[in-house]
Amino acid sequence: MVRIYVVDNGGQWTHREWRVLKYLGADTQIVPFDTPVTKLKEANVQGLVLSGGAPRVGLADSLGNCGQYIDALDVPIMGICAGHQFMARHFGGQAAPGGSEFGATKLELQNGADKTSLFEGVPHESTVWESHHDEVSQVPKDFEVLASSERCKVQAMRHRSRPLFGVQFHPEVEHTEYGGTIFRNFVRVCQERPR
Repeated sequence: MVRIYVVDNGGQWTHREWRVLKYLGADTQIVPFDTPVTKLKEANVQGLVLSGGAPRVGLADSLGNCGQYIDALDVPIMGICAGHQFMARHFGGQAAPGGSEFGATKLELQNGADKTSLFEGVPHESTVWESHHDEVSQVPKDFEVLASSERCKVQAMRHRSRPLFGVQFHPEVEHTEYGGTIFRNFVRVCQERPR
């Protein structure tokens, strides 16, 4: 059983992320964002989800120990909403106010993203659910854009050499058409990662 923890950054749907992972058969739990990285190493986690958070959280210089998790753990990590924004800033990109977005939007995959590990099986266009004030405004140099929408150019990104992913939308809610597929793909990435 793959062990994937959800880092709680104060998001409104953190428990939904945990529930989806549990439904998919992962050994999962929610941990505070100030959990020492040594505890995660001792738990032998195989993957992390950096949850969303309150408005402006993704623009913070520090998001608990999330930066340490990214630097010290050689495991797949998926940042969602504020977790995505923080990941971009941690690697030298930028996040900024992008106008409040709440509700359904059309996601368009870029760069053959349907062939990548996170979006395999997701069609070129689908409906996703938004709930944010800020967004990634500049992608870090080691990342590529995987998906965009009419009003948000960086809906999803990935690191070019590490299994690090960020999504602006919320794949954990039922309004996102292929959210279950995205989570299933992430679980598979964690399972297949050499330990």
